[in-house]
Amino acid sequence: MRKLELHWQILIGMLAGVLFAFAMVQLEWGPKFISDWIKPFGNIFINSLKLIAVPLILASLIKGVSDLKDISKLSQMGGRTISIYIATTVVAVTIGLGVVNIVKPGSSITEATRTELVENYKGDAEAIKSKAEKQKEAGPLQALEDLVPSNIFQAASDNGNMLQVIFFAIFFGIGLILIPEEQASPVKKFFDGFNEVILKLIDLIMLAAPFGVFALLAALVVESPSLDLFKALAWYAFCVVLGLTLMLGVYLLLVWVFTKTSPSTFMKGMSPAQLLAFSTSSSAATLPVTMERVEEHLGVDEEVTSFVLPIGATINMDGTSLYQAIAAVFIAQAFGMDLSLSAQLGIIVTATLASIGSAAVPGAGMVMLVIVLAQAGIPEAGLALIFAVDRPLDMCRTVINVSGDAAVSMMVAKSVGKLGKPKVKNWDDNYNKSA
Repeated sequence: MRKLELHWQILIGMLAGVLFAFAMVQLEWGPKFISDWIKPFGNIFINSLKLIAVPLILASLIKGVSDLKDISKLSQMGGRTISIYIATTVVAVTIGLGVVNIVKPGSSITEATRTELVENYKGDAEAIKSKAEKQKEAGPLQALEDLVPSNIFQAASDNGNMLQVIFFAIFFGIGLILIPEEQASPVKKFFDGFNEVILKLIDLIMLAAPFGVFALLAALVVESPSLDLFKALAWYAFCVVLGLTLMLGVYLLLVWVFTKTSPSTFMKGMSPAQLLAFSTSSSAATLPVTMERVEEHLGVDEEVTSFVLPIGATINMDGTSLYQAIAAVFIAQAFGMDLSLSAQLGIIVTATLASIGSAAVPGAGMVMLVIVLAQAGIPEAGLALIFAVDRPLDMCRTVINVSGDAAVSMMVAKSVGKLGKPKVKNWDDNYNKSA
């Protein structure tokens, strides 16, 4: 019997999780059973992916940079990567503003619904605002200061410090380029082997992916707010999903034009990573799988993926920036505000910069949204209006974040002659079964 492909296994796991949760919520003890006995397995799955995120970035990025053997190649690839990331982010924000201004979802919110939402999510909104205040109080060069860690072991102990880990890895890789080959060789061999071990661990973790997403989706269903609130925000959700779909179309077009890769090939290659991004709402947690799929199924050279994708998972948040633009205008519309063209242009700039500063973890975009709202003069209390549907939309925008990283890696690879044929590996390759 032919084994089902991974993306089908994950889809079945997701569907089974939702159906199981709907059946359990009919029972009085059902939601508690899922919270106590099912949700922990979803958390374990996410934690196992997060566990290898920092080792993967260290190993792959050091290997990728040192393999370049020339610092000019590094600056060339880095310049192209950052430029394309910024360009796609501006496109994403512009699409978001276009959709929300045409559909005008905020006009459908009644005063009664607005009051109910603000009251229900007042506590969450206050917590987010306090986090954002710390962000706003920071000096203009705080982001640059935070980039350089004082202790690499301390930085590596927290997935939220991913940029610091990336800085160290690139710095270390440059050091390897600059020392004689005979001295660099043992270090490079160590990181080559270390990287292969991490990639094999990813294969093993992905064997549990269908069960992990089953647990995650089941927990999400039982923890969701009331359906009445979802109905009130249906138009807003529609705008976000429509904007994200259009942005995915932009990626497919760019990949087709620049790399001659068909949309179906791209989607088939990336579907397990996209489904995992949907389930976890975390670009960082999905990064190991994204790297594996882009290398093995889309033909991007490891030299490119190890550099482009870790940076993308940290600074390229196109789905998040698109959502921030729609959410800001939606809240303004809900409060009866008419944003000027200059205010909306300000949103493009702020959302682009905010998306770069967003951590690649669930809900980070919400913190950055406060800064976008403040810049446009929109009441921050309006955050409460969108909390009810933020989680499912967070899942959707993470899919776009991950897809954008993959698309850019293919374009960069093509531009430097590092895009070849896919080389698929199985989890048990090189496994001696007789041993």
